[in-house]
Amino acid sequence: MARGFNGGFGGMNMNNLMKQAQKMQKQMEQAQQDLETKEFEVTSGGGAVKVIITGKKVIKSIEIDPDVVDPDDVEMLQDLVLTAVNEAIRQADEAAASAMGGIAGLGGGMPGLF
Repeated sequence: MARGFNGGFGGMNMNNLMKQAQKMQKQMEQAQQDLETKEFEVTSGGGAVKVIITGKKVIKSIEIDPDVVDPDDVEMLQDLVLTAVNEAIRQADEAAASAMGGIAGLGGGMPGLF
């Protein structure tokens, strides 16, 4: 063993490292559960189309204002729905990244691992 070696990992002993890892895992599991129950509501076209999506990216509902339904312009309606769905997915992804990134502080709690 090299002189001065104290168990390594940036001065942390193995037990502390394992406790940190277990704590982080529990926090990540809780954040994932919280995210799964969270809903994101997005509108497009000034409220003409509303999409509700879960944190698991499951679309719960799509509401379309009857005034925006024009048989001669189906393409516009498709674009409004597409815009709302994509924005809802983006918001769910952003919330997931924020929740997971905040847990570890991007590695701040476990030096040398990230």
